[in-house]
Amino acid sequence: MILDDFLVRAALAGIGVALAAAPLGCFVVWRRMAYFGDATAHAAILGVALSLVLSTSIFAGVLVISLAMATIVSLLSGKGYAMDTLLGVMAHSALAFGLVAVSFVSGVRIDLMAYLFGDILAVGKADLAVIWTGTALVLGLMGWRWSNLLTATLNTDLAHASGIDPKREQLILTLSLAVVVAVALKVVGVLLIAALLIIPAAAARPFSRTPEAMALLAAAIGATAATGGLQAAYWLDTPTGPTIVSLAAILFALASLAGNARRKAWRAEPPR
Repeated sequence: MILDDFLVRAALAGIGVALAAAPLGCFVVWRRMAYFGDATAHAAILGVALSLVLSTSIFAGVLVISLAMATIVSLLSGKGYAMDTLLGVMAHSALAFGLVAVSFVSGVRIDLMAYLFGDILAVGKADLAVIWTGTALVLGLMGWRWSNLLTATLNTDLAHASGIDPKREQLILTLSLAVVVAVALKVVGVLLIAALLIIPAAAARPFSRTPEAMALLAAAIGATAATGGLQAAYWLDTPTGPTIVSLAAILFALASLAGNARRKAWRAEPPR
């Protein structure tokens, strides 16, 4: 059976995470929420520790803690601290508490590197089912609320005038982000999840005339980085998660150069 090949499972896992991260990553870029993604992702280690202590599913533990972290950050925003300060404190505190909590788990051998940087080559059929279920959930949520999310992102006053509750749309983004963090843990690890969210969306931005085009292009760039990084890691014998993100960064650099060249060409054209 084709899914018995570990490279096929790894490729499908990478593509699934890329598809889930693409539309959400666009909103992270538009809303300038990069640190928000970081804080939620770093909390995942605490979720891993909780799952091991309670002998429950790693996915469930990470999902609950990531959602809790995202909700706490949303509630504390605007309460006297600058957002970047609050997110910086929450992100690094969550990671530190998670690593300390993991050290107290006895009787279980824990590969911290796999959780920090991912272990996509160890993805099994059950993991694949979880990843694609999470991807379907995120894509369904994004498709259902796309217009409302865009309106709330562009202008909160316009959203209120249209009968849209920006707080509710923020909650939907929060839920989606927690799901993406939970499904991406196995692929790129907690330290690189934010990069997989932001880099493909940022690379797609110079070539996109509409939000929908940016989301689709970000998905294509993310999938290319996932499959290409997997192949490169296999050939070069390098860590897979970091190699995927490195390829995404190269694609971003190329997209930036191409975007700058195109803008210069437009400016150099004589007026008609």
